[in-house]
Amino acid sequence: MTERTQGVEDKRRLLLDAAVRVFARKGYHASRVGDIAVEAGVAHGLLYHYFASKDQVLEAVFHENWSVLQARIASVEETDEPAADQLRHITAIVLRTWLHLPDVVRVVIREFGRSPELAERIGELAQPIDVIQRVIARGIERGEFRRDIEPRVAATVVYGSIDELLTAWVLDRLPAGEEDVAAAEKTFFEITLNGLLAK
Repeated sequence: MTERTQGVEDKRRLLLDAAVRVFARKGYHASRVGDIAVEAGVAHGLLYHYFASKDQVLEAVFHENWSVLQARIASVEETDEPAADQLRHITAIVLRTWLHLPDVVRVVIREFGRSPELAERIGELAQPIDVIQRVIARGIERGEFRRDIEPRVAATVVYGSIDELLTAWVLDRLPAGEEDVAAAEKTFFEITLNGLLAK
């Protein structure tokens, strides 16, 4: 990467990080391009050098963070661990995102999770369900999980529970410190795996 290219990427990252903070604090619709520029400490016009609109900024925030999460989830699926362990790891990756990137989680949950048109346009929010479905199907094939479970329905229930925990933390419905997240993981595993494991 050339010095100039690195400089462009650094400036773009600066703007995206500022946008995440602004969107998390004020909400996407109440935020202005000028708010992002002020947060980033740059001239207002600079943002338009990198992004055509505020909408494009929001999509970039989503895609760049989501692609990292997707890659981490995919790496778990590629292991030959038992299906229960794979589910544990996928769940931990998604839930612990709250601890590492709380503002990103706030923006994704508030803006994409609650906006059907945005979610439909992005089209990637269901991808973790696809991975979880494959993990559950393999668990059934290997005799680790019950055979009377329909993988797609089970995957939707699992992912819906993860999404609801994140939403509860974003909306302050549940305590959300490090110990709280660990306790939520433990409860989630016990409830979910007890329902899936072959007796």
